[in-house]
Amino acid sequence: MSLDGTYDDGNIFAKILRGEAPAVRVFEDSHVLGFMDVFPQSKGHCLVIPKHSTARNFLEEAPEVIGPLMLGVQRIARATRAALNPDGLMITTFNGAASGQTVYHLHVHIIPRWEGVPLGRHGGGMADMEDLKALAELIAAKIS
Repeated sequence: MSLDGTYDDGNIFAKILRGEAPAVRVFEDSHVLGFMDVFPQSKGHCLVIPKHSTARNFLEEAPEVIGPLMLGVQRIARATRAALNPDGLMITTFNGAASGQTVYHLHVHIIPRWEGVPLGRHGGGMADMEDLKALAELIAAKIS
């Protein structure tokens, strides 16, 4: 899909927001939902999405949504750092198919990185749900 198009309310993140699909939640407030990526590129890979949005990507989002979204991203990123002690954190969005975007609901990736540990493939193998739940609990416990 290109950078332009129509929002599909049948996408997996919209279904998660409506409670129609499961997610291992890390953090939620009135603006954002943070949850574990089921196809993680590294241990602790989280996704953060705006709760009240039909933007397909970052470029389409209204400024009044970006602020609270990025505050949620920062809270979860800080908690991820405190819980997992990575050497670094990637915080990124993919915008359009050419960039690697596969779900067309604005979302931000928080990907912990460790020196010498290769990054997994985007959309690679599915994680064990019990492992994701344990990681989510560790991260959630560090959110302030």
